[in-house]
Amino acid sequence: MSILRLALAQINPVVGDIDGNVQKVIAYIERAREAGADLVAFPELVVAGYPPEDLLLKPSFLAANREAVDTIAAATSGITTVVGFPLADGDVYNAAAVLHDGELVDVYRKRFLPTYGVFDEDRTFRAGDRNVVFSLGGASIGVTICEDIWHPGGPAQEQARAGAHLLINISSSPYHAGKGRDRERMLATRAGDNVSIVAFCNLVGGQDELVFDGRSAVFDANGDLLARAAQFEEDLLVTDLDLRRVFRRRLHDPRRRKEPATSAVFVSNFIL
Repeated sequence: MSILRLALAQINPVVGDIDGNVQKVIAYIERAREAGADLVAFPELVVAGYPPEDLLLKPSFLAANREAVDTIAAATSGITTVVGFPLADGDVYNAAAVLHDGELVDVYRKRFLPTYGVFDEDRTFRAGDRNVVFSLGGASIGVTICEDIWHPGGPAQEQARAGAHLLINISSSPYHAGKGRDRERMLATRAGDNVSIVAFCNLVGGQDELVFDGRSAVFDANGDLLARAAQFEEDLLVTDLDLRRVFRRRLHDPRRRKEPATSAVFVSNFIL
């Protein structure tokens, strides 16, 4: 697949309303399918709503989230979907499910848990310890969650070294004045440094004192902005990505030949 049509579903879930959130996710999957998308991504913890806080201390809530992922998976015929949810597996993880043709294929677990400002994620989550890279029609794709991509030597770099052409980051990044500009500067830097397309899918809406501005965006391997979603409103951003350009750009980047080919962190690499 030389051209991949990517959809970023920037939606406003309700914390705790799993059924309502699932209905909205499935509706946007259908919209993405109708738009001809090969892959659609949703924000961080979209099934539970963000931040779920002490709901994560209820086993019944965690079980309902897992069942909801299976319900969403059943709606993914002909389209790959990345969706955020809390995963109970010995402990609780902030996770991203990769769904394809009705099945849960793999799960990425957030590695960097923010504990500053409005965040206290290490109170309710355990950090993950592995990467997920998958191949879709010949396109190699990595998945990270929010804070993971803010670290220059973190999972995004590891996934790019493992061969990922496209780095998808699902996020619930709250708004403050100037945040959109600073965030896009960081994302552009990650794209250029890793010679990868970076696709950022952010939450929109409000929860208690938090406001999420959306402004999902896609940057090419040079760090140039390709597309941006609306700010402060739901949106479905659809972009065609020429992954051949990433490969050509990498051929002209001698830095990559001096880097380790693989990460010390385990990489799950599978083909869809």
